Amino acid sequence: MRDVTGRLMLLDTASLYFRAYFGVPESVKAPDGTPVNAVRGLLEFIDRLVRDHRPDLLVACMDADWRPQWRVDLIPSYKAHRVAEEHAAGPDEEEVPDTLSPQVPVIEAVLDALGIARVGVEPYEADDVIGTFTARAKGPVDIVTGDRDLYQLVDDARGVRVLYPLKGVGTLQLTDEAWLREKYGVDGKGYADLALLRGDPSDGLPGVPGIGEKTAAKLLAEFGDLAGIMAAVEDPKAKLTPSQRKRLEESRPYVAVAPKVVKVADDVPLPDVDTALPHAPRDPAALEELAARWGLGGSLQRLLTTLGA
Repeated sequence: MRDVTGRLMLLDTASLYFRAYFGVPESVKAPDGTPVNAVRGLLEFIDRLVRDHRPDLLVACMDADWRPQWRVDLIPSYKAHRVAEEHAAGPDEEEVPDTLSPQVPVIEAVLDALGIARVGVEPYEADDVIGTFTARAKGPVDIVTGDRDLYQLVDDARGVRVLYPLKGVGTLQLTDEAWLREKYGVDGKGYADLALLRGDPSDGLPGVPGIGEKTAAKLLAEFGDLAGIMAAVEDPKAKLTPSQRKRLEESRPYVAVAPKVVKVADDVPLPDVDTALPHAPRDPAALEELAARWGLGGSLQRLLTTLGA
């Protein structure tokens, strides 16, 4: 990957096109009647994000593997409830609405024709790609995601923040360390430990029974981090209730493997891509063909105008 300088915006692309799919009516269709609500919605999201936040660099991060086997090997329940079909030879198929699946290749083709860098690396999730770009960035980073897992990357000293869409992308919650401390009582680094202890049903992470968000935050404030909490279990003088001590002791096998599952990777072998925000389409002919075939109309035109500005 080339050296990244300037303001970098990283899109958690699947999180955004899912939001676009549910936020834009399915009556938005191509000339042949195929729904293109996710495609057009995502283009409108990108247009608004570029206009409002003016990144120098932009990467659409993809899930090359939405449920990596190395995470499942550590915690078998990881995202298990979202599997539509199991495949012995490759990644399991995720449950995706029937009218969204066919729109994903269109989204990919449009991003490529525009010249917006699109990066997915097997066997990693988009979160891991985002984590690695963030670790390598030389300047400030805006991570756009509807997934709170990425709060763990927030770092005021490095200018890393999460833009979390509350309504479309017009209303974004700018998540920095002050916001995290106010809401959860932890900073970015502490968020992964909090999530691990609390668990996350949407990702199939069991957490430590009986330890919810507030208790997890109190334990982290008292003992510093997960290692400090587990060391306190061994210390009879440590301020833990008997039930907390018992539950943490019983959860040792989970606590031993969960950090690798919960923490996003920062060592993904990224391809060498040009992350500069394009000012003109990379492939105007392909883009014109896609626009006509899928009826991308004003959504694409507005984004082209914004990129050219």
